[in-house]
Amino acid sequence: MAEKRKVIITCAVTGSVHTPTMTPYLPITPDQIAQESIAAAEAGAAVIHLHARNPEDGSPTPDPKVFMQFLPRIKQNTDAVINITTGGSLGMSLEDRLAAPKLAQPELCSLNMGSMNFALFHVAEKFDKWKYPWEKAYFEKTKEIIISNTFAQIERVIRELGHTHGTRFECECYDIGHLYTLAHFLDTKLLEPPLFVQTIFGIMGGIGAHPEDLAHMRRTADRLFGSDYQWSILAAGRHQMSLATIGAAQGANVRVGLEDSIYLGKGELAKSNADQVRKIRAILENLSLDIATPDEARAMLKLKGGDKVAF
Repeated sequence: MAEKRKVIITCAVTGSVHTPTMTPYLPITPDQIAQESIAAAEAGAAVIHLHARNPEDGSPTPDPKVFMQFLPRIKQNTDAVINITTGGSLGMSLEDRLAAPKLAQPELCSLNMGSMNFALFHVAEKFDKWKYPWEKAYFEKTKEIIISNTFAQIERVIRELGHTHGTRFECECYDIGHLYTLAHFLDTKLLEPPLFVQTIFGIMGGIGAHPEDLAHMRRTADRLFGSDYQWSILAAGRHQMSLATIGAAQGANVRVGLEDSIYLGKGELAKSNADQVRKIRAILENLSLDIATPDEARAMLKLKGGDKVAF
C-alpha cells in the first residue's frame, strides 16, 4: 500500500506587503511576530516564513538585530522549520537582504527566481488616511521600481547560504519564466533536489490567479522537474484559500499567512495567522489529507535540522 501523502503548511506571518493601515492585526513588534509564529505552529504550520518590521512604525527592516529578537524565541517554543526571507522588501539591496540569513544560518530561506515588476501601487488609491507617513509612498513607488533577482544575485544567495551554511530554499516562482530559471540552477547542479517550488499567483506583474494559471504552472514544473520537487501554492489576497484548496487536491503543499492575505473570508479580516492556519488545515483534513509535522517536512525537503542553525 502506497504511503499516504503529507501536506506541508507554511505560514508567512508578516511579510513586507501589507501595512499597519490595512489591518490592526498585522504583527509588527518582535514580541508580536514571535507570538503569532508560535501560535501558527501550534495550529499546524510546519514551516514559519519570516520578515522583520521596524517596531516603531511597522516598516520592513532587514536589521539582523531585530530578527534576533524573535528567532530564538520561536525556536525555543516550537519545533517548526524557520524560513527567513532573502527577498526582503522594496528598495533593499542584496547585502541588506542577506544580512539576517547569513547571521542566522536557518534551515530554509525563500529565494525569488527572477526580477519582476511587483506592483502594489493600486493599493494607494484605497485609503484616504494612513497610520504612518511611509505607507502611501511605499505603495506608489512600486509603479516605477523593479524587484531585482538577476542570475548573478540568485547564484550569490545559493553559494553564500546554501553552499556555505547548508541552508535550502523555498524557490519562489511568480511566473512561468521563473520555473525555467530554476531549471537552469538545477541543471548546473548549483541546486540539488528535492526542490521546494513555491508557485505564486495573483501579484500584479506575475502570473494571474485563475485555476488555468495554476494548472499551467503545475504542468510546466512537472515537465521540468519530474519527481525532483515538492510543489507548494501561494495565492495573494482573496485567492489564498481557493487556490490552495485546488492545489492541495492536486498534490500541492500550501502557504497561508498575513503576508499573503489579511482576510479569513470575504470581507472578514483575519485576527491572527493561526486563524488562517486552522482554516486551511480544516480544509485539508476534509479532503482526507494528512498534515506534515515539522520533522516530516524536514525529511520531505532534506533540511539540515533545527540543531544546526545559528540562533
